Amino acid sequence: MSQYPKLVTASENSVIIYFSEQPSATTSNKIAYVVETLKNQLSNQLIDLVPCYASLLVIYNSTTSNYQRIEAQIHSAIDSWQPQPDKQTVRHIQLPVYYSRESGPDLERVADHNGLSIEQVIATHQQTQYTAYALGFAPGFAYLGELNSTIATPRLATPRYRVPVGAVAIADRQTAIYPAPSPGGWNLIGLCPTPLFNINRQPSSVIQVGDSLSFKAISREQFLQLGGCESDLGEQP
Repeated sequence: MSQYPKLVTASENSVIIYFSEQPSATTSNKIAYVVETLKNQLSNQLIDLVPCYASLLVIYNSTTSNYQRIEAQIHSAIDSWQPQPDKQTVRHIQLPVYYSRESGPDLERVADHNGLSIEQVIATHQQTQYTAYALGFAPGFAYLGELNSTIATPRLATPRYRVPVGAVAIADRQTAIYPAPSPGGWNLIGLCPTPLFNINRQPSSVIQVGDSLSFKAISREQFLQLGGCESDLGEQP
């Protein structure tokens, strides 16, 4: 019998649910379902829910609830989840990307590392459908997997001081989009003009754990028309 899911007490008012040993699309979908269910059922009894690759941290208000109540609601939410083979309940997002040497200064590095042409790298990156496994590092930064192994590339030995907003990047078998300018050590292969994080919006992040994502190549002109910044092109050393 599988030991998952399992609950582990994290503190006097928090518990971690481990759903599986390894992340997967099914695990991410289950986590997303449990998050939404607990939000609806527990309301003011919750302080925060923090989903990750294969786990969920539940932080509850000990003045309005207790571990026994939270545990019962968690088990109820987990037991009510049903797999959806047709994936109709999974939200799909397609994001535009301007792939080029000027918008993706590491495209050539990725191609050379894997013995491919730049065109092959771009095509492969677009052909894969990704799952949002976790949010972290920066607000709205979603870890997407799994990248096709034929274009997997290690992180840079020395991170850049500044990565522009919308930078599409890969590291090992993950891909992501930087939602704001920040330091970063992932390989930059393009730019996405779509704003991904807004603190005044609910939810603040466009991408949520469990979402399905794909990318579609656009031209330089389309990138600028969709709100992309010309000053970010060719800027990264």
